[in-house]
Amino acid sequence: MTRSLTLPAPARAASPAAAVASLLMATSAWGSLFFVGKSMLAVLDPLWFTTIRYLLATLLLVALRPAFGAAPLTRLVRDLRPLALLGLAGYGAFSVLVFFGVALSVPSHGAVIMATMPVTTVLLRWWLDGVRPPRTAVAAAGLALVGVALVAGVFAHRSGVGTRALFGDLLALVGTLGWVTYTRGAARFPDLSPFDYTAFTAMASLPVLLLAAAVASTAGHVPWPDAGAVLHRAPTLAYIAVVPTVAAAVAFNFGVRRLGAATGTLFINCVPISALLIATALGQPPGAQEILGAVLVGLALVVTTRPVRKTSQAPLRPCGATS
Repeated sequence: MTRSLTLPAPARAASPAAAVASLLMATSAWGSLFFVGKSMLAVLDPLWFTTIRYLLATLLLVALRPAFGAAPLTRLVRDLRPLALLGLAGYGAFSVLVFFGVALSVPSHGAVIMATMPVTTVLLRWWLDGVRPPRTAVAAAGLALVGVALVAGVFAHRSGVGTRALFGDLLALVGTLGWVTYTRGAARFPDLSPFDYTAFTAMASLPVLLLAAAVASTAGHVPWPDAGAVLHRAPTLAYIAVVPTVAAAVAFNFGVRRLGAATGTLFINCVPISALLIATALGQPPGAQEILGAVLVGLALVVTTRPVRKTSQAPLRPCGATS
């Protein structure tokens, strides 16, 4: 028989409003990453940027464990392999492939490809868990996807997008599967708090990230980081590690624990919306098409989150479960 997991009672008892607020905070923080991370990519390739980002984030998570951690370290040792694989999928593959893909393609494509995650999550849940998505969930995911496409300007006429850009889009699409896998993987560890799941997956995957980056640089595939340039941008790195990495990941996992993976990933559509708001604050007001797209995303979130307050989450089959 297929083993299934349900969320623990404390997680289901959490306030839906708090979960929504946490997901909005996480996506707002990720929206800021596009702005503050741009200067870092000028001195670091995506692999080293990801590795250093999660090195600092993991050190912070370890420092915060005495105050916020509940599970003993023996839990990390016992499930080291699955936690490492999930961390590599969510932290490594997602970040590295998406940033490499955007470098080859255009940012607007990256925003829309990220917006495919809710659809991917719903389809995977149908395929792997046998949970047929309600029509409202499919409609909301599609509506949000159209909204993000409007915000990103994909429907505008663009020239010069060729094979190189298509390859970049493919890399980014594969990368999003990593984050979907990481999000679904939380159902395998219902006894871990959102903080512990974030911390343990980061701690387990960091050595592999460091080794992969070192091997890639030794082989000449990516350049070694310039220590002086990295230190010069230490304040930016500190912000990236604290806000769009640690705080956002914990907040996202908290929201997903309460609302479920399918609903939680829908909030990722708010990332380009938050980036749009930041750009507006910096003196770049949105156009009518971007405003319409933001409204569509907002409607999709309202449609999706309202039923969640009245129903409980269906069980998920963890990745790797067998019959």
